[in-house]
Amino acid sequence: MTDVTGAPADVLHTLFHSDQGGHEQVVLCQDRASGLKAVIALHSTALGPALGGTRFYPYANEADAVADALNLARGMSYKNAMAGLDHGGGKAVIIGDPERIKSEDLLLAYGRFVASLGGRYVTACDVGTYVADMDVVARECPWTTGRSPENGGAGDSSVLTAYGVYQGMRASAQHLWGDPSLRGKRVGIAGVGKVGHHLVEHLRAEGAEVVITDVREDAVGRILAAHPTGVTAVADTATLIRAEGLDIYAPCALGGALNDDTVPALTAKVVCGAANNQLAHPGVEKDLADRGILYAPDYVVNAGGVIQVADELHGFDFDRCKAKASKIFDTTLAIFARAKEDGIPPAAAADRIAEQRMHDAALARRAN
Repeated sequence: MTDVTGAPADVLHTLFHSDQGGHEQVVLCQDRASGLKAVIALHSTALGPALGGTRFYPYANEADAVADALNLARGMSYKNAMAGLDHGGGKAVIIGDPERIKSEDLLLAYGRFVASLGGRYVTACDVGTYVADMDVVARECPWTTGRSPENGGAGDSSVLTAYGVYQGMRASAQHLWGDPSLRGKRVGIAGVGKVGHHLVEHLRAEGAEVVITDVREDAVGRILAAHPTGVTAVADTATLIRAEGLDIYAPCALGGALNDDTVPALTAKVVCGAANNQLAHPGVEKDLADRGILYAPDYVVNAGGVIQVADELHGFDFDRCKAKASKIFDTTLAIFARAKEDGIPPAAAADRIAEQRMHDAALARRAN
Protein backbone atom coordinates (compact mmCIF):
# COMPACT_ATOMS: atom_id res chain seq x y z
CA MET A 1 0.00 0.00 0.00
CA THR A 2 1.30 3.42 -0.95
CA ASP A 3 0.26 7.03 -0.38
CA VAL A 4 -0.45 9.60 -3.12
CA THR A 5 3.30 10.21 -3.61
CA GLY A 6 3.98 6.52 -4.19
CA ALA A 7 5.89 6.19 -0.92
CA PRO A 8 4.98 3.33 1.43
CA ALA A 9 2.06 4.44 3.57
CA ASP A 10 3.73 3.34 6.78
CA VAL A 11 6.19 6.26 6.45
CA LEU A 12 3.38 8.81 6.58
CA HIS A 13 1.71 6.86 9.37
CA THR A 14 4.95 7.11 11.35
CA LEU A 15 5.15 10.83 10.69
CA PHE A 16 1.58 11.80 11.53
CA HIS A 17 0.09 9.11 13.75
CA SER A 18 2.70 7.15 15.72
CA ASP A 19 4.49 7.94 18.96
CA GLN A 20 7.72 7.99 16.92
CA GLY A 21 6.39 10.86 14.80
CA GLY A 22 5.31 14.36 15.70
CA HIS A 23 7.93 16.00 13.48
CA GLU A 24 7.49 19.66 12.59
CA GLN A 25 8.80 19.46 9.06
CA VAL A 26 10.27 17.01 6.55
CA VAL A 27 11.94 18.28 3.39
CA LEU A 28 12.63 16.05 0.37
CA CYS A 29 15.52 17.43 -1.67
CA GLN A 30 16.60 16.57 -5.21
CA ASP A 31 19.18 18.07 -7.54
CA ARG A 32 19.29 15.99 -10.71
CA ALA A 33 22.38 17.69 -12.09
CA SER A 34 24.55 16.53 -9.18
CA GLY A 35 22.60 13.38 -8.34
CA LEU A 36 21.60 14.65 -4.91
CA LYS A 37 18.67 12.95 -3.19
CA ALA A 38 18.30 13.96 0.45
CA VAL A 39 15.83 14.09 3.31
CA ILE A 40 15.96 16.79 5.99
CA ALA A 41 13.79 16.08 9.04
CA LEU A 42 13.08 18.61 11.78
CA HIS A 43 11.56 16.97 14.83
CA SER A 44 11.36 19.91 17.21
CA THR A 45 12.49 23.51 17.49
CA ALA A 46 10.99 24.06 20.95
CA LEU A 47 14.42 24.64 22.49
CA GLY A 48 15.87 26.48 19.50
CA PRO A 49 17.05 25.79 15.94
CA ALA A 50 17.21 22.08 15.15
CA LEU A 51 20.76 20.74 15.25
CA GLY A 52 21.95 17.41 13.89
CA GLY A 53 24.34 15.80 11.45
CA THR A 54 24.17 14.73 7.81
CA ARG A 55 24.30 10.99 7.15
CA PHE A 56 25.47 9.84 3.70
CA TYR A 57 24.44 6.23 3.23
CA PRO A 58 23.40 3.78 0.45
CA TYR A 59 19.89 3.02 1.68
CA ALA A 60 18.07 0.09 0.11
CA ASN A 61 15.23 2.42 -0.86
CA GLU A 62 13.90 5.93 -0.31
CA ALA A 63 11.39 4.79 2.33
CA ASP A 64 14.25 3.48 4.50
CA ALA A 65 16.01 6.82 4.11
CA VAL A 66 12.94 8.77 5.23
CA ALA A 67 12.39 6.45 8.18
CA ASP A 68 16.01 6.79 9.25
CA ALA A 69 15.86 10.59 9.00
CA LEU A 70 12.70 10.65 11.15
CA ASN A 71 14.20 8.39 13.81
CA LEU A 72 17.51 10.22 13.90
CA ALA A 73 15.88 13.66 14.07
CA ARG A 74 13.69 12.60 16.96
CA GLY A 75 16.74 11.23 18.74
CA MET A 76 18.52 14.56 18.29
CA SER A 77 15.68 16.41 20.04
CA TYR A 78 16.16 14.20 23.09
CA LYS A 79 19.96 14.30 22.86
CA ASN A 80 20.11 18.10 22.68
CA ALA A 81 17.60 18.45 25.51
CA MET A 82 19.57 16.12 27.80
CA ALA A 83 22.83 17.84 26.89
CA GLY A 84 21.38 21.13 28.13
CA LEU A 85 21.64 22.78 24.71
CA ASP A 86 19.32 25.47 23.41
CA HIS A 87 18.69 23.49 20.26
CA GLY A 88 15.94 21.28 18.94
CA GLY A 89 16.47 18.10 16.97
CA GLY A 90 16.99 17.61 13.27
CA LYS A 91 18.81 15.26 10.94
CA ALA A 92 19.53 14.93 7.26
CA VAL A 93 20.31 11.89 5.15
CA ILE A 94 21.82 11.88 1.68
CA ILE A 95 20.88 8.77 -0.28
CA GLY A 96 23.69 6.94 -2.05
CA ASP A 97 27.13 5.46 -1.65
CA PRO A 98 29.46 8.31 -0.66
CA GLU A 99 32.40 6.45 -2.18
CA ARG A 100 30.68 6.57 -5.56
CA ILE A 101 28.53 9.68 -5.82
CA LYS A 102 29.88 12.24 -3.35
CA SER A 103 31.08 15.33 -5.23
CA GLU A 104 31.62 19.02 -4.68
CA ASP A 105 28.57 19.88 -6.77
CA LEU A 106 26.39 17.48 -4.76
CA LEU A 107 27.55 18.93 -1.44
CA LEU A 108 27.03 22.49 -2.67
CA ALA A 109 23.50 21.58 -3.79
CA TYR A 110 22.84 20.08 -0.39
CA GLY A 111 24.13 23.26 1.25
CA ARG A 112 21.65 25.32 -0.73
CA PHE A 113 18.77 23.17 0.49
CA VAL A 114 19.86 23.54 4.13
CA ALA A 115 20.25 27.30 3.63
CA SER A 116 16.71 27.49 2.25
CA LEU A 117 15.43 26.65 5.73
CA GLY A 118 16.74 30.00 6.98
CA GLY A 119 18.46 28.73 10.11
CA ARG A 120 15.74 26.38 11.34
CA TYR A 121 18.22 23.54 10.81
CA VAL A 122 21.94 23.57 11.62
CA THR A 123 23.87 20.71 10.04
CA ALA A 124 27.10 18.87 10.91
CA CYS A 125 28.94 15.60 10.19
CA ASP A 126 27.60 12.10 10.64
CA VAL A 127 28.21 8.67 9.13
CA GLY A 128 29.63 9.15 5.63
CA THR A 129 30.39 12.86 5.97
CA TYR A 130 33.52 14.54 7.22
CA VAL A 131 35.00 17.89 8.17
CA ALA A 132 36.14 18.53 4.58
CA ASP A 133 32.56 17.93 3.40
CA MET A 134 31.18 20.47 5.85
CA ASP A 135 33.72 23.01 4.58
CA VAL A 136 32.15 22.59 1.13
CA VAL A 137 28.55 22.74 2.43
CA ALA A 138 29.41 25.91 4.36
CA ARG A 139 30.23 27.70 1.12
CA GLU A 140 26.49 27.73 0.41
CA CYS A 141 25.10 27.60 3.95
CA PRO A 142 26.08 29.65 7.01
CA TRP A 143 24.23 27.20 9.27
CA THR A 144 26.96 24.58 9.00
CA THR A 145 29.09 23.26 11.86
CA GLY A 146 31.76 20.58 12.10
CA ARG A 147 34.00 22.62 9.79
CA SER A 148 37.78 22.64 9.88
CA PRO A 149 39.63 25.07 12.15
CA GLU A 150 41.02 26.71 9.00
CA ASN A 151 37.46 27.55 8.01
CA GLY A 152 36.28 28.79 11.38
CA GLY A 153 35.13 25.45 12.75
CA ALA A 154 35.99 23.10 15.59
CA GLY A 155 37.16 20.16 13.51
CA ASP A 156 36.48 16.52 14.28
CA SER A 157 33.62 16.15 16.78
CA SER A 158 34.34 12.45 17.36
CA VAL A 159 36.98 13.39 19.94
CA LEU A 160 34.43 14.71 22.41
CA THR A 161 31.83 12.13 21.41
CA ALA A 162 34.22 9.42 22.59
CA TYR A 163 35.02 11.39 25.73
CA GLY A 164 31.32 11.63 26.59
CA VAL A 165 30.81 7.89 26.09
CA TYR A 166 33.79 7.30 28.36
CA GLN A 167 32.13 9.48 31.02
CA GLY A 168 28.93 7.47 30.60
CA MET A 169 30.89 4.26 31.18
CA ARG A 170 32.42 5.72 34.34
CA ALA A 171 28.96 6.68 35.60
CA SER A 172 27.67 3.19 34.82
CA ALA A 173 30.56 1.67 36.75
CA GLN A 174 29.85 3.98 39.67
CA HIS A 175 26.18 3.00 39.72
CA LEU A 176 26.68 -0.73 39.29
CA TRP A 177 29.95 -1.43 41.07
CA GLY A 178 30.29 1.57 43.39
CA ASP A 179 33.48 2.86 41.77
CA PRO A 180 33.87 4.89 38.56
CA SER A 181 37.24 3.35 37.74
CA LEU A 182 37.38 1.17 34.63
CA ARG A 183 40.78 -0.30 35.46
CA GLY A 184 40.67 -4.04 34.98
CA LYS A 185 37.24 -3.97 33.33
CA ARG A 186 36.80 -5.83 30.04
CA VAL A 187 35.13 -3.60 27.45
CA GLY A 188 33.91 -4.79 24.05
CA ILE A 189 33.69 -2.17 21.29
CA ALA A 190 31.79 -2.88 18.06
CA GLY A 191 33.04 -0.33 15.55
CA VAL A 192 36.43 1.35 15.92
CA GLY A 193 36.06 4.09 13.35
CA LYS A 194 35.70 7.81 14.01
CA VAL A 195 34.58 7.50 17.63
CA GLY A 196 35.56 3.98 18.58
CA HIS A 197 39.29 4.45 18.15
CA HIS A 198 39.29 7.47 20.48
CA LEU A 199 37.29 5.46 23.00
CA VAL A 200 39.96 2.75 22.94
CA GLU A 201 42.55 5.39 23.86
CA HIS A 202 40.58 6.52 26.94
CA LEU A 203 40.01 2.96 28.11
CA ARG A 204 43.59 1.83 27.66
CA ALA A 205 44.87 4.96 29.42
CA GLU A 206 42.83 3.92 32.46
CA GLY A 207 43.94 0.29 32.33
CA ALA A 208 40.85 -1.37 30.90
CA GLU A 209 41.13 -4.48 28.75
CA VAL A 210 39.54 -3.91 25.33
CA VAL A 211 38.07 -6.34 22.79
CA ILE A 212 37.26 -4.88 19.36
CA THR A 213 35.55 -5.76 16.11
CA ASP A 214 34.85 -3.86 12.91
CA VAL A 215 33.75 -4.75 9.40
CA ARG A 216 36.84 -2.93 8.10
CA GLU A 217 40.05 -4.87 8.59
CA ASP A 218 42.16 -1.73 8.25
CA ALA A 219 40.38 -0.11 11.21
CA VAL A 220 41.07 -3.15 13.37
CA GLY A 221 44.65 -3.31 12.19
CA ARG A 222 45.27 0.32 13.10
CA ILE A 223 44.07 -0.25 16.66
CA LEU A 224 46.08 -3.44 17.14
CA ALA A 225 49.23 -1.77 15.79
CA ALA A 226 48.80 1.15 18.22
CA HIS A 227 48.07 -1.18 21.16
CA PRO A 228 50.14 -4.38 20.96
CA THR A 229 48.98 -5.26 24.47
CA GLY A 230 45.64 -4.85 26.23
CA VAL A 231 43.59 -4.98 23.02
CA THR A 232 42.37 -8.08 21.18
CA ALA A 233 40.12 -8.48 18.15
CA VAL A 234 37.29 -10.90 17.36
CA ALA A 235 35.75 -11.76 14.01
CA ASP A 236 32.39 -10.04 14.32
CA THR A 237 29.80 -8.46 16.62
CA ALA A 238 28.02 -11.79 17.17
CA THR A 239 31.25 -13.15 18.65
CA LEU A 240 31.92 -10.00 20.65
CA ILE A 241 28.58 -9.88 22.48
CA ARG A 242 29.05 -13.49 23.56
CA ALA A 243 32.63 -13.01 24.80
CA GLU A 244 33.27 -14.47 28.25
CA GLY A 245 34.02 -12.04 31.06
CA LEU A 246 32.79 -8.95 29.22
CA ASP A 247 31.84 -6.17 31.65
CA ILE A 248 30.76 -3.46 29.22
CA TYR A 249 29.52 -3.63 25.64
CA ALA A 250 29.91 -0.48 23.52
CA PRO A 251 28.01 -0.44 20.19
CA CYS A 252 29.78 2.28 18.19
CA ALA A 253 28.60 1.60 14.62
CA LEU A 254 25.10 1.89 13.14
CA GLY A 255 21.82 1.71 15.06
CA GLY A 256 19.61 -1.23 16.00
CA ALA A 257 22.42 -3.06 17.79
CA LEU A 258 20.14 -4.05 20.67
CA ASN A 259 17.38 -6.30 19.36
CA ASP A 260 15.52 -9.54 19.99
CA ASP A 261 18.51 -11.59 18.84
CA THR A 262 21.38 -9.75 20.50
CA VAL A 263 19.94 -8.90 23.93
CA PRO A 264 19.49 -12.56 25.02
CA ALA A 265 23.08 -13.27 23.94
CA LEU A 266 24.79 -10.40 25.77
CA THR A 267 27.32 -11.38 28.43
CA ALA A 268 28.09 -7.80 29.52
CA LYS A 269 26.44 -6.21 32.54
CA VAL A 270 26.52 -2.71 31.02
CA VAL A 271 25.71 -1.37 27.56
CA CYS A 272 27.19 2.05 26.88
CA GLY A 273 28.19 3.03 23.37
CA ALA A 274 28.33 5.79 20.78
CA ALA A 275 25.89 4.47 18.15
CA ASN A 276 22.60 6.30 17.69
CA ASN A 277 19.24 4.52 18.04
CA GLN A 278 20.67 1.38 19.60
CA LEU A 279 17.26 0.05 20.68
CA ALA A 280 15.80 -1.70 17.64
CA HIS A 281 12.22 -1.23 18.80
CA PRO A 282 10.20 -0.17 21.86
CA GLY A 283 10.39 -2.79 24.58
CA VAL A 284 14.07 -3.65 24.15
CA GLU A 285 14.92 -1.40 27.08
CA LYS A 286 12.68 -3.56 29.30
CA ASP A 287 14.30 -6.73 27.98
CA LEU A 288 17.69 -5.35 29.03
CA ALA A 289 16.39 -4.43 32.47
CA ASP A 290 14.78 -7.86 32.90
CA ARG A 291 18.16 -9.45 32.23
CA GLY A 292 19.83 -7.19 34.80
CA ILE A 293 21.80 -5.31 32.13
CA LEU A 294 22.34 -1.60 32.84
CA TYR A 295 21.70 0.48 29.72
CA ALA A 296 23.21 3.97 29.48
CA PRO A 297 20.89 5.73 26.98
CA ASP A 298 22.75 6.29 23.73
CA TYR A 299 21.64 9.85 23.10
CA VAL A 300 22.80 10.89 26.56
CA VAL A 301 26.30 9.42 26.53
CA ASN A 302 27.12 10.22 22.89
CA ALA A 303 26.24 13.92 23.20
CA GLY A 304 29.86 15.13 23.37
CA GLY A 305 29.96 15.69 19.62
CA VAL A 306 26.81 17.78 19.49
CA ILE A 307 28.04 19.80 22.48
CA GLN A 308 31.14 20.57 20.41
CA VAL A 309 29.35 21.57 17.21
CA ALA A 310 26.82 23.69 19.12
CA ASP A 311 29.68 25.57 20.74
CA GLU A 312 31.10 26.29 17.30
CA LEU A 313 28.18 28.64 16.66
CA HIS A 314 29.39 30.87 19.48
CA GLY A 315 33.16 30.78 18.89
CA PHE A 316 34.65 27.39 19.64
CA ASP A 317 36.55 26.78 22.86
CA PHE A 318 37.71 23.17 23.37
CA ASP A 319 38.21 23.44 27.12
CA ARG A 320 34.72 24.88 27.58
CA CYS A 321 33.27 22.02 25.51
CA LYS A 322 35.21 19.36 27.37
CA ALA A 323 33.94 20.75 30.68
CA LYS A 324 30.36 20.49 29.36
CA ALA A 325 30.97 16.97 28.09
CA SER A 326 32.33 15.98 31.50
CA LYS A 327 28.85 16.63 32.90
CA ILE A 328 27.60 13.58 30.98
CA PHE A 329 28.90 11.64 34.01
CA ASP A 330 26.49 13.47 36.35
CA THR A 331 23.61 13.40 33.85
CA THR A 332 23.94 9.64 33.42
CA LEU A 333 23.96 9.08 37.17
CA ALA A 334 20.86 11.29 37.51
CA ILE A 335 19.07 9.17 34.90
CA PHE A 336 19.91 5.96 36.75
CA ALA A 337 18.60 7.53 39.98
CA ARG A 338 15.36 8.65 38.27
CA ALA A 339 14.91 5.18 36.78
CA LYS A 340 15.23 3.59 40.19
CA GLU A 341 12.88 6.13 41.77
CA ASP A 342 10.19 5.70 39.09
CA GLY A 343 10.67 1.95 38.68
CA ILE A 344 11.34 2.22 34.96
CA PRO A 345 14.28 1.44 32.63
CA PRO A 346 16.94 4.17 32.24
CA ALA A 347 15.91 4.82 28.63
CA ALA A 348 12.38 5.68 29.75
CA ALA A 349 13.73 7.87 32.55
CA ALA A 350 15.90 9.81 30.11
CA ASP A 351 12.93 10.28 27.78
CA ARG A 352 10.82 11.68 30.63
CA ILE A 353 13.47 14.21 31.61
CA ALA A 354 14.04 15.32 28.00
CA GLU A 355 10.32 15.54 27.24
CA GLN A 356 9.75 17.67 30.33
CA ARG A 357 12.43 20.14 29.22
CA MET A 358 10.95 20.38 25.72
CA HIS A 359 7.42 20.73 27.13
CA ASP A 360 8.48 23.51 29.50
CA ALA A 361 10.24 25.34 26.67
CA ALA A 362 7.18 25.12 24.43
CA LEU A 363 4.95 26.47 27.21
CA ALA A 364 7.36 29.33 27.84
CA ARG A 365 7.39 30.21 24.15
CA ARG A 366 3.59 30.30 23.98
CA ALA A 367 3.46 32.42 27.13
CA ASN A 368 5.71 34.99 25.50
